[in-house]
Amino acid sequence: MKNNYNGLINIYKEPGFTSNDVVAKMRGILKMKKIGHTGTLDPEAVGVLVCCVGTGTRLVEELTDHTKEYIAVCRLGVETDTQDMTGTILTEHGDDTIPDVTELNDAVQAFVGDYDQIPPMYSAIKVGGKKLYELAREGKEIERKPRKIHIDSISILDTSHLSDRHEFTMEVRCSKGTYIRTLCNDIGQRLGCGGAMAHLTRTAVGSFHLDTAITLGQLEKLRDEDRVDDVVVPVEDFFKDLDSVHILKNSRKLIENGNPFTLKDIADTEPTKAQDSQKKEAMYSDGTRIRVYDEDGVFFGVYKYNDKLRNFRVDKNFYTPQ
Repeated sequence: MKNNYNGLINIYKEPGFTSNDVVAKMRGILKMKKIGHTGTLDPEAVGVLVCCVGTGTRLVEELTDHTKEYIAVCRLGVETDTQDMTGTILTEHGDDTIPDVTELNDAVQAFVGDYDQIPPMYSAIKVGGKKLYELAREGKEIERKPRKIHIDSISILDTSHLSDRHEFTMEVRCSKGTYIRTLCNDIGQRLGCGGAMAHLTRTAVGSFHLDTAITLGQLEKLRDEDRVDDVVVPVEDFFKDLDSVHILKNSRKLIENGNPFTLKDIADTEPTKAQDSQKKEAMYSDGTRIRVYDEDGVFFGVYKYNDKLRNFRVDKNFYTPQ
């Protein structure tokens, strides 16, 4: 049974697990150590947790930067120490403070765009070598600097429980580093009635969506059937929007060793005349990224064009010698 995979697996994180719990369980299921996740979800949150395996772990940073989408249930009229309903209630407000739908929509839309968000105390951000949630559990609260995040859009999906449970459901598309708990809290503060997150589902991370996510139980079943490859997204698919080139066989050693190469090393765009060479150079501007393969179609990685040196230098190397 295979126990070496390279790429990305779209996991559906179930409630009760931390993101690190998911990674630990995947290591046990796949019998692999080289596994990482691309963005923490709170223990009670559910949804898309893209996990990188093998050489795919070199993509953790790029995937973490991707836009994320959520569906969140926010409860108004209450404030908690964790900014969600798993925490201790600090303040409750009366029914007369709950806004109508028009007021709610106006308040929500005020957060679309750039937004200076103060991270919650119950978060994994480190200050002085200690995680904020560790300090919070000690009863300490320290000043946190606002961080600029970006909300692409917020759509209110359901207000049918606004009058009875004081809850509404919204869909949020946002940048990395956004705390949806804090967004709920801040919406409540803007309305003057307080707010806390009641439930959260991450529906997308970049091109990875909820409908293709699998549970750990399903992954285990696929392992037993020797079908894990069915759900491993190859690393090269992450870069499918980039142009690709194939390197000549006699230049293959260059990319095997992660060395730069030039236009003359490219098999499928090799210039035959001086004027063709100039045309080919014009195809690439400084910083252009391309996918690089050998003539047999083996993916080596992503290279970036250096206009000054007129060569391609490795940006991300994914080649593993067989």
